[in-house]
Amino acid sequence: MSRRCELTAKGPQVGHKVSHSNIKTKRRFLPNLCNVTLISDTLSRSVRLRISTNAIKSVDHRGGLDAFLLKAKADDLSPKARALKAEIEKKKAS
Repeated sequence: MSRRCELTAKGPQVGHKVSHSNIKTKRRFLPNLCNVTLISDTLSRSVRLRISTNAIKSVDHRGGLDAFLLKAKADDLSPKARALKAEIEKKKAS
């Protein structure tokens, strides 16, 4: 399982751990990922996703999972989220 947010594509970053004597050692900054069950109003079912805590706030701010996915770019989404977005667009069109 990759350490990448399924909605925002946030992944690990690389930086330095700096000691008191200013010695720099490589380290990784991992995103704060959570396993979350979100409810899709359009599809009327729940969906399990592994997303960052920042993405949880963004989903709430945009008005739910459906609104977030419709506004999101397909390049940033995981294959699972892309399929969800396609389902939602298809359901909204009909």
